[in-house]
Amino acid sequence: MLQEKTDVVVLGAGIVGVSTAHAARQRGMSVVLIDRREPGSETSYGNAGIISSGSITPLNNPSLWKSLPKYLSNRHAALRWNPLWAVQNAGWVARFLADSSASRLRPRAAALHGLIGASAILHREWIVKAGAGHRIRETGWLKAWRSDAVAAAKKEQALLAEYGIASELLDRQAISALEPDIVPVFKTGLLHTETASVDSPGAVVKAYARMFAGAGGDIRQADVKAILPDGERWRVVLGSGEMPARHVVVALGPWSADILRPLGYRVPLAFERGYHREFKPNPARTLRRPIYDIDGGFIMTPMEQGIRVTSGVELTDRDAPSSFAQLDQVVPLARGVVEFGDAVGDAWRGARPTLPDSLPMIGPAPRHAGLWLAFGNQHIGFTTGPATGTAIAAMIDRAAPPYDVTPFAPTRYI
Repeated sequence: MLQEKTDVVVLGAGIVGVSTAHAARQRGMSVVLIDRREPGSETSYGNAGIISSGSITPLNNPSLWKSLPKYLSNRHAALRWNPLWAVQNAGWVARFLADSSASRLRPRAAALHGLIGASAILHREWIVKAGAGHRIRETGWLKAWRSDAVAAAKKEQALLAEYGIASELLDRQAISALEPDIVPVFKTGLLHTETASVDSPGAVVKAYARMFAGAGGDIRQADVKAILPDGERWRVVLGSGEMPARHVVVALGPWSADILRPLGYRVPLAFERGYHREFKPNPARTLRRPIYDIDGGFIMTPMEQGIRVTSGVELTDRDAPSSFAQLDQVVPLARGVVEFGDAVGDAWRGARPTLPDSLPMIGPAPRHAGLWLAFGNQHIGFTTGPATGTAIAAMIDRAAPPYDVTPFAPTRYI
């Protein structure tokens, strides 16, 4: 059992939890980070490794309405959905669609811009301090269309420019100059020049965790059963006992709603399930940066072990059986862009936690002092983790966060 002096217990050792723990320790607090697995082994492991300056447009934006007909067929690689899940979660779906109105776009884009901008600065600082600077690439990332989509690319470029985010519009020849080893299947491209990427997001999270531990933080591997208020403190119930703490941070990603339900919080959390598979690279045909094939509905990115192909969104229950239909659909398309060999290891599946407005919860729980919520970062969790955690640590320390956290207040839903 921990001593009474413990200031903060952080639940969840993904990018958000590790970032929160590290930021709190930087402020001099005694911190314990708890997860059932090693840091960076769940949702934070399986992503495209992008630190994306330009991911300010939520999935539920006005253009979603134009895409709905193809998505309703339930055959598109970018989105698959479980009809039973949709019926059982009709309220969430209705809220999600309502937030795709034009009037809701820019307030959310501005909120995400503040969060992403602060995170990008922290990532670039922390990755060097954590001894993982060799893992970051400052080569941007490329959004590419197989169709003649100059109008769509220019529209996105204009929105990015409103927030001072640089990008370059590319034609087929410019794409080939940028990525000379790929097959010239793309007609239009938009290069996000201020975006970075890493060659192993799981390894980066582990490096941040080692940095936290090296600064005196405590990492424990245990199952979290419950969190119980105890006067002005908290008791964290584990499979092997209990831990007292002054503050508890819930950063459990897609499992966050479960731990909060016994306290009376009904969090409208859904899950963007996603898959990836890695393949042996061809050293003579390399990728320089992540490429998002818009028409194909997938991302391919160079990783430490090879080429990682990530599929689109699958909306279903968090723990439903895996369906590799989307991944099987896009791997041949990826092979038509860049040469790679056999698969390395098994396919991976994860569940990215998403709230109806596509913004995370960052802040205090409304009815319990000392309880803090940091989850719902959807498919940009790796990008936004550091600033999410830094804001939580600042608020615990009664200091101002590095950006406006008002749009992320948990009170908007609970």
